[in-house]
Amino acid sequence: MNWPDGCTSRLARSWGLVEMATLLLRLQGPMQSWGTTSRFDERDTQLEPSKSGILGLLCAALGRDRSEPVDDLARLHMGVRVDREGVPMRDYQTATGILTAAGKVDLQRTVVSPRFYLADAAFLVGLEGEDALLHTLHQALRNPAWPLALGRKSFVPGAPIWLADGISPLGLKEALSSYPPLSDAHRAAKNDSLRLVLENREEGSIRLDQPVAPFADRRFGPRFVKTEVIHVPK
Repeated sequence: MNWPDGCTSRLARSWGLVEMATLLLRLQGPMQSWGTTSRFDERDTQLEPSKSGILGLLCAALGRDRSEPVDDLARLHMGVRVDREGVPMRDYQTATGILTAAGKVDLQRTVVSPRFYLADAAFLVGLEGEDALLHTLHQALRNPAWPLALGRKSFVPGAPIWLADGISPLGLKEALSSYPPLSDAHRAAKNDSLRLVLENREEGSIRLDQPVAPFADRRFGPRFVKTEVIHVPK
């Protein structure tokens, strides 16, 4: 029998025939920016990595072109543990070739472009999905096809994104909760509470960073996230 595209993998997951795991990434550096609502000359950032930004990072590691589909990556279930809250900062840059309200690029126009970013942040990102795909991503992060950045090309990681023990057999929340802290340099001696932001399939706060088409199309849909506090022993 010929099954429709994707039907076989869905049935395998529902019958428990596909191994699921969690891939962990370390995002730590002097500057990071994870915008989701940027329009025109102002560039925003969320307080933690966006799903579109993380999937874009994975595409860079894989060497996947912006015109290629990202359906397999978009199905991954994402969570973020905030090991060190970043300090929101703002920079001013000039930009030319601005898109006008008429939809045309004005090469003679120069504007001041406010750029927001997070300084000195540290995040542990988890992606839950099929074991085989996560192992492929893990190897790609170790030897990326293209340079990796923390939201913008100029924001390079201060520590490797790839973790030697970055594949966990645990579920998303368990993997993020049990992994050792990335850094305690700016935490109080007895404070072991960390903020955890988990993707939820049914309810929560809405984030407009779920890719629904290749990145070249710049089309993103909503997803739900819930925030809680967990305790990670030092």
